[in-house]
Amino acid sequence: MTPLPSPQQLRYLLALAEHQHFGRAAQACAVTQSTLSAGILMLEHQLDAEILDRGMGKRVVFTTLGRELVERARAAMAALQGVVEAAVSAHAPMRGPLRLGIIPTISPFLLPRLMPQLRATFPHLRLFLREDTTLRLIERLRDARLDVLILALPCDCAGAEVLPVARDRFLVALPPGHLLATRAEVPAAALAAESLLLLEDGHCLRDQALAACGLLAASDGDHEADFAATSLHTLVQMVAGGLGLTLLPELAVAGGVTAGAELVLRPLGGEGAWRTIGLAWREGASRGADYRALAPVIAAALSGVLPT
Repeated sequence: MTPLPSPQQLRYLLALAEHQHFGRAAQACAVTQSTLSAGILMLEHQLDAEILDRGMGKRVVFTTLGRELVERARAAMAALQGVVEAAVSAHAPMRGPLRLGIIPTISPFLLPRLMPQLRATFPHLRLFLREDTTLRLIERLRDARLDVLILALPCDCAGAEVLPVARDRFLVALPPGHLLATRAEVPAAALAAESLLLLEDGHCLRDQALAACGLLAASDGDHEADFAATSLHTLVQMVAGGLGLTLLPELAVAGGVTAGAELVLRPLGGEGAWRTIGLAWREGASRGADYRALAPVIAAALSGVLPT
């Protein structure tokens, strides 16, 4: 009988599939590169299967079977994580470790409000935080390296249960003296002819802002040439410097992202002029009830800032 792979071997396999580099995968697993390489080689011998195409030199290239084993390893690790979650949940709700992922356009503005609420509501919770882009967080959720996410909806969250928590409307940030600053509300259509400053690719807020303006279909056209920033703080300074306009979530403005900058804020008009802050976790997770219990705590932290 072929011996079963160990969880550690599966972790090595998944890390290598994610990072496509032995050194980076080893670093992610907190082991040496030789240890990870030996683990993959042992797994191949154990299964009598070629997982990697070693005829490709130093490049990490999975065989067809190797790609299938990666997908099965993801499912196996998620199932093992479910065993742990069930045991933790049996003791008490929201007790023990919780690995929470959060996107950078929410994290600095929500966490200062949320952390005191979590400590008070769930004193036995041990929270581990991971800030990253939506795509990377969803990959980690799928691989059972994160338990639950706080992100902006809508998103491509296939394989996850999603729970909306609060609506975060968009505000148009304009340089002082801009013609649109005279309006009480800026219609989305008025932004089509403007230089719209956006976050760089990889941030979901980029596509959400374009969609709110009705410009998503044109994102590979006129707006692709505009400047891109890595953070909302940088966008604010670019607007204050007269380089264009941008959209800012109301949560970020309430969190002080525009502090010290000379600009004008006006609500964005039209349908869909907002994003939704929500939770996501793996479908069928045994601690699903625990994750749902986070929603009212997040809503309380946002009370007086955003409508729920």
